Amino acid sequence: MEKELHEQYEYARNRIKQKKRLYYHFVFFTLCSIFLFTAVYFFETAIELNWCIWIITLWLFVFVLHFIKVFITDRFMNKYWERDQIDRLVALQQKKIVQLQSKIEDNNFK
Repeated sequence: MEKELHEQYEYARNRIKQKKRLYYHFVFFTLCSIFLFTAVYFFETAIELNWCIWIITLWLFVFVLHFIKVFITDRFMNKYWERDQIDRLVALQQKKIVQLQSKIEDNNFK
């Protein structure tokens, strides 16, 4: 019971850590995007605005991947999902072993 409680605590702590990193990523992304736009606006260099938009677009793509990992992938494919899949596969293997053993016994009695 204590081990299970400890695992639940560790899982919750890891999830909070993941979400915290995602929120920091979002804040950093937002602040840097604002900085890039203002820098391009105030310094109006001969360089076009495209480089700024490309950087922000690529960074947004990375942020979306981070979001998907935290809220979709890790939420559903966590340690408990792994255990369920392992238990299901072990049960299937045991069922096949029992079937093979019964076939062998049937062949031995014939």
